[in-house]
Amino acid sequence: MDRKQTGKIGEDMATDFLKKSGYRIIERNYRCNMGEIDIIAVDKDVLTFVEVRTKNSSSFCQPQQTVTSPKQKKLQKLALYFLAHKKVKNMDCRFDVVAIDLSKDRNGIELIKNAFW
Repeated sequence: MDRKQTGKIGEDMATDFLKKSGYRIIERNYRCNMGEIDIIAVDKDVLTFVEVRTKNSSSFCQPQQTVTSPKQKKLQKLALYFLAHKKVKNMDCRFDVVAIDLSKDRNGIELIKNAFW
């Protein structure tokens, strides 16, 4: 399975998981000239920008550890652009990460709320 297929499977799994957890999905794969936000959803009354990280090998690194500081900054800029573009005002926002491990020895999904500022 290549990286793109792994990512698509992970995003589908994350979407199902978030829906079952009470999130209302607003948009998937929001793209602009700066990049992409995997999932934008509402959890209760909080607008949530969700980064999905999926791995399918038994590397020592956890999927969530790949959301580096530069990636976080990029997601923050994308979120600000989304808020301005959609004219969203007066709504609490946060960043969540959904970490999915598809490796043979560890099959699991983890939601990290407020993963970064």
